[in-house]
Amino acid sequence: MIRKRKRKRPGPLAETTRGCGRGAAAAVLVPGSCAEDQPHRRLREVLSARLPAAGGVSSRKRGRESRSQMEDARGILCADGGCLGDVLTEKGLVALKEPVAHVQLACSAQYCAFPADGNTLCVWSTEDPSHQPLTLGGHHEPVTAVAFGNAASPHLLCSASRDHVITWRLHECRQKALQGLTPRGLVVGTLLGKVLCLRLSPDDRAAAVCAGKKIFVLDTASRSTLAELEGHRGAVTAAEFCPWQTRIIVSVSEDRSFKVWDHHVESLIYSSSVLTASPLLSLLIHAGSRQLVTGCAHGQLWIFSLVEGHHYRCVTRVDLKKKRESFSRRTESRLCSLPEDSPHPSTDGWKEREEAEASLPVLGLASCALSVILPAECAGQSSENAVCLWIGSSVGLFLFNLASFELEAALHYKDFRSLSIQVAGSCAVESGAGGDKAVCLLASLLGRKIALLEIHVAALVTSQRRHAAGRGLSVLPRAHVLSTSPLRFRPAEERAQPALQAPSGSAGQRAVKDRPLVFHSKVRSSGYASTPRTTMFLPKTNTRSSGGRSLPRSHGHSKEYPLELSLPTRVHKQLVLAHGPPAAATCVQYSGDGRWLACGLANHLSLVLRADLAGTPTVFSGHDRPVSTVCWSQDSRWLLSASQDGTLRLWSLRRAEHVLCVGRDMFSKPVGSAQFYYLDAFILSSSGPELQLLRHHMDTSKDEIRRYRQKSWCRRVFRLRTTGATGITSLSAVNDFYSYLVLAAGRNRTLEVFDLNAARSAAVIVEAHSRPVHQICQNKGSSSTTLQPLLYNLFATTAAGDGLKLWDVRTLRCERCFEGHPNHGYPCGIAFSPCGRYVASGADDRHVYMYDVGSSTFSHRLAGHTDTVTGVAFSPSVPQLATVSLDGNLQLFGAGH
Repeated sequence: MIRKRKRKRPGPLAETTRGCGRGAAAAVLVPGSCAEDQPHRRLREVLSARLPAAGGVSSRKRGRESRSQMEDARGILCADGGCLGDVLTEKGLVALKEPVAHVQLACSAQYCAFPADGNTLCVWSTEDPSHQPLTLGGHHEPVTAVAFGNAASPHLLCSASRDHVITWRLHECRQKALQGLTPRGLVVGTLLGKVLCLRLSPDDRAAAVCAGKKIFVLDTASRSTLAELEGHRGAVTAAEFCPWQTRIIVSVSEDRSFKVWDHHVESLIYSSSVLTASPLLSLLIHAGSRQLVTGCAHGQLWIFSLVEGHHYRCVTRVDLKKKRESFSRRTESRLCSLPEDSPHPSTDGWKEREEAEASLPVLGLASCALSVILPAECAGQSSENAVCLWIGSSVGLFLFNLASFELEAALHYKDFRSLSIQVAGSCAVESGAGGDKAVCLLASLLGRKIALLEIHVAALVTSQRRHAAGRGLSVLPRAHVLSTSPLRFRPAEERAQPALQAPSGSAGQRAVKDRPLVFHSKVRSSGYASTPRTTMFLPKTNTRSSGGRSLPRSHGHSKEYPLELSLPTRVHKQLVLAHGPPAAATCVQYSGDGRWLACGLANHLSLVLRADLAGTPTVFSGHDRPVSTVCWSQDSRWLLSASQDGTLRLWSLRRAEHVLCVGRDMFSKPVGSAQFYYLDAFILSSSGPELQLLRHHMDTSKDEIRRYRQKSWCRRVFRLRTTGATGITSLSAVNDFYSYLVLAAGRNRTLEVFDLNAARSAAVIVEAHSRPVHQICQNKGSSSTTLQPLLYNLFATTAAGDGLKLWDVRTLRCERCFEGHPNHGYPCGIAFSPCGRYVASGADDRHVYMYDVGSSTFSHRLAGHTDTVTGVAFSPSVPQLATVSLDGNLQLFGAGH
């Protein structure tokens, strides 16, 4: 205990830390979801008795009673372990003389600081607040802002009031206090007015002081004013130095805008428009992603890009209340799938809070390196560079992912009934350096308390994440085909046969028996004892082997995809696809060898063009309604098209004719999506809520006498319904190598993963988007590139009005979200580049947006179209991008020089 003067009312430190001394166990708080048993009733009685009461009891006696009562409380808390595990610990608590609800608090990895007695500062150690707390005096007016420096040595603390701005060297102050001397600080500014925010530069040589509508930049060494920045129309509430360019200062204000300043020349660089109807309260500049994050009093966040050339473009806007509601629904769905013996966190109070709380003011922002804290198996492919933010609000702390724009965890104060502060007026959060713990300093909104909390971040996040959602899932197969799998319907020997080679042995004899030997339009001179070589005099146009392989690899071309060349951002060629009445282009896709380009049109036609758009397009007609999907076979010999007329049609590229039609007699509902699957062994299609696996055979021999007789056939070998029997809007599977997983999107905004080797649904993602997904695109690479095995687990989804999301099959979590392109009307297509580093998307504003998967904002915006861009496709062999639009135009973008 700290020695204090006797007074009728308890002093600022009359109630010191609730935890034990150094080396002892602190009190672990129990969530409110636990049963209300006898120990919890005793705990409330102890805590209520511990609060200071009016009377003439001496502070020393109250301190002895507080220590004995805390020992009893500590025993109760530790004996009844928390239902969520050791998530939260209240390490310190103090009752103040004056309220500090709206005062800027300071928190670092080693210390925390707050105004203790109006004009007095109190500094605690975050490891053990009861160990040698430091009291600093020097202000004559109440302290309104406190901030720690950024340099490791010397460790600076800066405090501000109406009369002074003072810097303190904590090491020297502590040494003087141990010697019995009074610590002294250095006054760097006087009579600046009421200070709402205080920030030190990265090198601690300058301090930005927000007083009224002005920002004063003070030199901490020479104690002079470097700049006086004026331009806001309201009180400046927060300011930050740019970490990579210290001459730049960003500020937010009650006028609901942010401004960018160069304090070396005292000039305004950029001024934003009015962002919201409520004042902006908090600000953070993240150096890794080079983004600016600001929050307002009504629970909204804005994220802007500070990358050079991006002109402070808005990356996204987040409604914290909606994110919390979505997160609570996902958590509840996760709880429904937990085993019976697993602990179930309480969510009973969430619905009550949603009705009672109108907004969630953003009181503070702080960085959190979640990928360093979590175990390796919990992180996804893109989580290595993902950074999270601590969002401090009046009702709790939220961990927000800057890449996926989703909440990773939510910690509500009311879920911990024994927590001393239930509603906060101000807060400061800091993640521990190299540890899995974070410290939070809270000031009560209605009372006069300040509490120091320790948060176990890994325990908090893992307790609220989906239970083993994607464990064991991988696009690359990890086991042999099961005997009960529908993928064994076609024998492995038949799949492994090269398409153009003559079989031998008994297989050849069986092939002869199955084929007619006499009734041919052309009489064969010899060779009846072996398989007829119908392709003897045809040139070998495809050098790839169609034999099975278990892993993706480079094949078919000697040239590798030029990864180091620039992106295809310049328009090279344009082509009008439909002559006469204009027809919208609905889809576009390159063949596997990159030589051909297929387009589907709304006038019921499919076109096949050369990749360089030379020559006359080949027209395939036969559908009665617009073509919705075109897909190439793995050997680039066949084209599959699906239409809104409910039929599938197979076309031969070599003969430029229709070879097979699968009609309504096989599908109970219209076909939504279709593609080749399992190295062309099957056709994968969706019809209503059913996923269907079709086995097919295409006969290319021509019978001049019986040309009306169709020898090609297709029949269903397996079908599987989605969970909840919801209609399928899109599906995707890898065809370039053997893979058991199929991804499907439902009309109820879900994503479902099917394992066809086990013939079952493997996982379901609820509320993947705010609207139904209209396209799933997997990172498949190409025949000219070789990706890292883990990259094949990435896939992207897009929905109208909800941007584009990047997912990982192993975790089934959104790893990154892209919202820079407008897409609110017609469904716009997306595509991965062969190198897997970029994702392209069409948009309503007649542009094509290209995203780097490591950044949340677009890197290029390609112009040239005159209508909505509906489809995009990357060439698998060269840096080339094909795009189509609603006006029926096709554009080829190539690498710029």
